[in-house]
Amino acid sequence: MKTPPGENLDKQQVQKLLRQRFDVSRETLQKLEIYEALLLKWQRKINLIGPSTVQWVWQRHFLDSIQLLPWAPPGWQSWVDLGSGAGFPGLPVAIVSKRPVTLIESDQRKAVFMREVIRQTGAPATVVDQRIEEAAPRHADVISARALAPLDRLLDLASRHAGTNTVYLFLKGRNIDAELTQTTKYRSMKLTQQPSLTARDSVILRLEGEWHDAE
Repeated sequence: MKTPPGENLDKQQVQKLLRQRFDVSRETLQKLEIYEALLLKWQRKINLIGPSTVQWVWQRHFLDSIQLLPWAPPGWQSWVDLGSGAGFPGLPVAIVSKRPVTLIESDQRKAVFMREVIRQTGAPATVVDQRIEEAAPRHADVISARALAPLDRLLDLASRHAGTNTVYLFLKGRNIDAELTQTTKYRSMKLTQQPSLTARDSVILRLEGEWHDAE
């Protein structure tokens, strides 16, 4: 199933895409259904996601998160998601991959929400309700983030939780070219950009190798 980036997909279309392209089982889709129901329920009291995306939860949040999985290193065992908010992208990754993901989020209400999703879905995820700079180092195989900070700041935050061969997967928007111009920290690293499946002006930024501040 080929879909132009940015084209609005309804729930059934996204579920079909997840089954065909990412081999997501019906049982796992049912867990995402639980996640969706909790998200919409809590959204009435807590601003978990942008109001304009409520109608497109499956595309803008679930698919947007799960599309990172093929870009993770084979056999990864530890994944850290920075500034998870309502759980994106780390919690759908945990549900689909069935591998451990640590979700770092300092907002206590959002942390409580994610713990409830974990409880009801059985996702192999752990919530750390601390600031990224204060959380214990994780030495992760993969570090992800979405809409958290400009690239130079993001690399600073991620460095605390990186291991020897960490792969960084960042969902980035229309400002990525400016961010790449403004920092040289990534230039000793292998960088790959992949168009997002969910938005025409967004990319998956994959970085690997050690970085240093050459500025």
